[in-house]
Amino acid sequence: MGKQPIYSTRAHVFQIDPNTKKNWLPASKHAVTVSYFYDSTRNVYRIISLDGTKAIINSTISPNMTFTKTSQKFGQWADSRANTVYGLGFSTEHHLAKFAEKFAEYKEAARLAKEKSQEKMEMATSPSQESPAGELSSPLTPVTPPMENINGTDEICDTTPNSDTRPEPCQNALAFAHSPAMTKHWEAELEALKGNNAKLTAALLESTANVKQWKQQLAAYQEEAERLHKRVTELECQSNQTPVIKSQKTELNQTIEELENALRDKEEEMEKLKEELENMNDLMEQKDTLTQKLEETELRSRVLEEQLAGAEQRLEENQEEQENFRKSLRTLLELLDGKIFELTELRDTLARLIEEAS
Repeated sequence: MGKQPIYSTRAHVFQIDPNTKKNWLPASKHAVTVSYFYDSTRNVYRIISLDGTKAIINSTISPNMTFTKTSQKFGQWADSRANTVYGLGFSTEHHLAKFAEKFAEYKEAARLAKEKSQEKMEMATSPSQESPAGELSSPLTPVTPPMENINGTDEICDTTPNSDTRPEPCQNALAFAHSPAMTKHWEAELEALKGNNAKLTAALLESTANVKQWKQQLAAYQEEAERLHKRVTELECQSNQTPVIKSQKTELNQTIEELENALRDKEEEMEKLKEELENMNDLMEQKDTLTQKLEETELRSRVLEEQLAGAEQRLEENQEEQENFRKSLRTLLELLDGKIFELTELRDTLARLIEEAS
């Protein structure tokens, strides 16, 4: 492989979780260099990225690979040989578009190289495929003489008393002897090709129908994702009100403490008044007044305590509701990631089938 890359960029590298096949796992702590290389010995293109001395990407581009843009700055592709899915997060949309353009370019180059390799293999194997047919012989012609004798020497064609016989009848007899076997062979090949063509046509029609269904499902998933994003925004707005509730709770606690302190002061004052009441009957009216104030204070204290208990209960219910919704939201998002990944795999499979059919 060449020492110099043919294209390089920087991106954050991710790999799909091998256990869940849904979540992304960061392969690098920061943006690293991702490069395209051309392997001249094997005539293939590779995507390689190193994090220090560790190779976090070593993917050979094949014609059935597809690079998919899943967002404005994120793209991914599946590598069946490495049994994983790679994801790249770019800093700008331009870098993502450039990387996708290079991926398509080198994918096409890999396809052409594969076709040329197949053509060379077919040309190399064609003589060996034709030789068995050439060895077919008719029971009317001798097998042991060499090919030079068949081409018209006097030893074979002049064995009859008539010495004017020419070599052409011998060649025609050999050709007629070969024609039935070759005809059957090519008829069998034609029937096999017709059968394969029918199977590929049926598979293509089925895949087209599945693509329409997958598009409808994808649209439904996108609508559900938008609805969930709106709900998340509403919950975030509600969560922003939590500090206000906490401040109100703090104020209520301070008020209760102040009322408790005032209550203790009033109790002390009442004790003093009771002592004075034993000695002075004139303080009876003041005692009644203070008792009434004490009852009002206790009533307000109970009201405030009930209000505080209600506020705490509402706060706990609100927090529990938010936690339950966050859990359900995470579950739905994980399910959505799994469905999108399955759709990506199905799309890659469909692309591979279409390329094989073409």
